[in-house]
Amino acid sequence: MYEDFSPIIIFILLAIALVILPLILQSLMSPKHNKGGDKLLSYECGELPEGSAWVKFNIRFYIIALIFIIFDVEVIFMFPWAVVFQEFVSKGLGLLAFVEMMLFLIILLVGFAYVWVKSDLDWVKMKLKYGYGRYGHLKKNEES
Repeated sequence: MYEDFSPIIIFILLAIALVILPLILQSLMSPKHNKGGDKLLSYECGELPEGSAWVKFNIRFYIIALIFIIFDVEVIFMFPWAVVFQEFVSKGLGLLAFVEMMLFLIILLVGFAYVWVKSDLDWVKMKLKYGYGRYGHLKKNEES
């Protein structure tokens, strides 16, 4: 019975060793002195950093990237379906496979329409729900 669990025990021990060993090596090989000055700079490449490392990026970069990744991954699911579609047709299940893919594409189109209506694909949004401060004039211009 213990022989059945030996690969699991070996993998657990290996996982623990792969976590602890780099920490031990780092503590042995890292310098104990001179942890100030140039060592505290963001990059040790010879270039002095310009500005703060806490630069705020517009959230639209991330939103568009996530939307692209979501639709890109979903499109990848169509390739295996296209490869085996002929086998489904030969087995008489071609209509079922076609309807399933059409349902998948409809779900994709609903998601795309939702993103389009929410105007998350627009790089510059001019509609502000609650415009205030320096953006308050944008809402007033659209109403008039």
